[in-house]
Amino acid sequence: MLPANPHQGPALVAFGCPEEVLTDNGKQFTGRFGRLGPSTEVLFDRICRTNGIKHRLTKPRSPTTTGKIERFHQSLRRELLDDQPSFTSVAAAQAAIDGWREDYNTVRPHQSLDMAAPSSRFQPAPADGLPVLLPVQLTVPPAAGGSVLREVEASQEAVLGSPEAVEVDRVVPPSGNLAVAGQQFWFGPRHAGAAVTLWVDSTTVHVSLDGQRIKTVPSRLSTADLARLRASGARAAGPAPSGRAPGRLAARVPIEVARTVNASGVVGLAGRQITVGVPLAGQRVTLRLEGPLMQVITDGTLVRTLPCPVPPERRAYISDAQLSPLPPKAPAEPVRVGRKVSARGSIQVCGQQVQVGMAHARTVVTVEVTDTTLHVRTVTGTAYARSLAPPPRR
Repeated sequence: MLPANPHQGPALVAFGCPEEVLTDNGKQFTGRFGRLGPSTEVLFDRICRTNGIKHRLTKPRSPTTTGKIERFHQSLRRELLDDQPSFTSVAAAQAAIDGWREDYNTVRPHQSLDMAAPSSRFQPAPADGLPVLLPVQLTVPPAAGGSVLREVEASQEAVLGSPEAVEVDRVVPPSGNLAVAGQQFWFGPRHAGAAVTLWVDSTTVHVSLDGQRIKTVPSRLSTADLARLRASGARAAGPAPSGRAPGRLAARVPIEVARTVNASGVVGLAGRQITVGVPLAGQRVTLRLEGPLMQVITDGTLVRTLPCPVPPERRAYISDAQLSPLPPKAPAEPVRVGRKVSARGSIQVCGQQVQVGMAHARTVVTVEVTDTTLHVRTVTGTAYARSLAPPPRR
C-alpha cells in the first residue's frame, strides 16, 4: 500500500503507526555504515524510536530481502514513467504520481493478492490515543493539506489560461507519427498529409479524420499542457465526440468496443481472433466486456454472450475502448436455432445435451431459447413436450 501524498501530511498521520518497518541500509534510513559509526541516529531512526516503531534492517548485500520494493519500482517505471514525457513542473509530476498511486492502491489488480487491490486488504493502524511525534520540518498544518499543489496549479492557470478541453488541427507528417504536446499518435504513412482534429483534455483524446472519430485514447497531457495549447492557437472544444477513455479503470468497469464481423463470423480484439457467429458476418457489432463475460450487441440488443478472452488487467490497453454505461437490452423475441437430431435422437444446444427421442432421429427441429427454457419444435410445428433449463446462454 503506497503512502499518501506528502502535501496531505505524512503517512504516519494518515494511517497510524505500524508496529515495525523494514528498510535497506541506505544512509537516509540508518547510520550503521556512516563515518561516525553504527551508534549514529539518523532522522528516520529517531522518528521510529519516538513513535515506538521497531526498525528492521536487511543484511548487507541482500537486495532480495526488499524485493517487493524493487518490483514496485519496476511497476512505476513501466506503467507511468516509461511512456510519460518530461514533467513540466514538480506540481505536474506530483499530480501524475498521485493519480497513478490512487489507481495502484484502489483499482489495479495485484497477482500476489489474488487479483485484489491493496486497499481491499489494507487496514489503518488502530488509534491508541497517543499523538504522532514528528520533527517540526515534517509537520504539515491541518488546514494546509493539499494547498501547496493547488496554489501552484492555480498560478499556472493564471499565467497560461483555463485548462478546459481544447481542439487542435494538425497534418499527419510523412512518418505517420504525429506528436502533440509531447504525446504521440500513430496514423501510419498511408495517412501522411491528412488533416486531423484532436479533441483533448487531461483524461481523453478523441481523434477525428474527415469529420469522423477514428480513435479515442487516454490523454497524457497535464492542465498546463492544455493551457499552452490554448495560448498557441488551439480553440475551445465543443462537446466531446464520444465517451471518455477508460484508462486503468478498464480492469474493473464495463467497457465496449465496436468491430465489424468478417465473412467467417470472426472479429479481432486485443490481438485475438474471436468467433461471434457467421449470421453476424458483415455487421457492425459492439463487444461489451464486463467481468468474465463478453456480450455481443447489435442495435443495442444482446445477441450472444461469450467467455471474455481478454483478462481484466489487459483491457486498459485496448486503445479504442470506451466506458459502457448501461447493459444491453434483452432480445424481444426468443432466440431460435435449428438442429438436426442425431441417429440416437439427441441434439446439443447451449452446450447442453437434449434427448428429443428416437422418433425424431435425423429430422431437423427448431429450438427456441429463453432465459429459463428450451422449447423444441418439429418441422410440422408440434412442440416437444419438455422445457429444459439451459446453462447461461453463449
